[in-house]
Amino acid sequence: MHAIVITVSDRCARGEQEDVSGAELVKLLKEAGASIVATEILSDDLAPLAKKLCAYADRADVNLIITTGGTGLAPRDNTPEATRAVIQKEAPGLAEAMRMETLHKTPLAMVSRGVCGVRSGTLIINLPGSPKAVRESFAVIKPVLPHAIGLLTGLPHTEAE
Repeated sequence: MHAIVITVSDRCARGEQEDVSGAELVKLLKEAGASIVATEILSDDLAPLAKKLCAYADRADVNLIITTGGTGLAPRDNTPEATRAVIQKEAPGLAEAMRMETLHKTPLAMVSRGVCGVRSGTLIINLPGSPKAVRESFAVIKPVLPHAIGLLTGLPHTEAE
């Protein structure tokens, strides 16, 4: 797995808040065996986020982009919209599984609008913005990431790990 982590937060982008969730996600990805190609902090602005998702997904050295933040109901939460604007194929089972499993831990999972999908052979996954939600959501999808990315690289279903 060759991953990019994008933190979507106006406060972090302005330097008013430390990016704890992005750092947590990097740690979890490394523990899962991923190489981190890049990390970035972006504001909640839809168009620049969509543009950056495209640029990263279209790179040959990237097969996974995970965002953290911007998935709620607040007026500036635009991560799902930016993701939908750029993906070519949705992967709803990943988002559904994260919501279903984390709902057992907190009713706030009901207002998470994260989206998952594929663009140019890169899997894009939206996670919520809190470090706790990042840990819980990543734990749900971690077991299937190698298989999903294997399929995206063209491996047959029986060989994708």
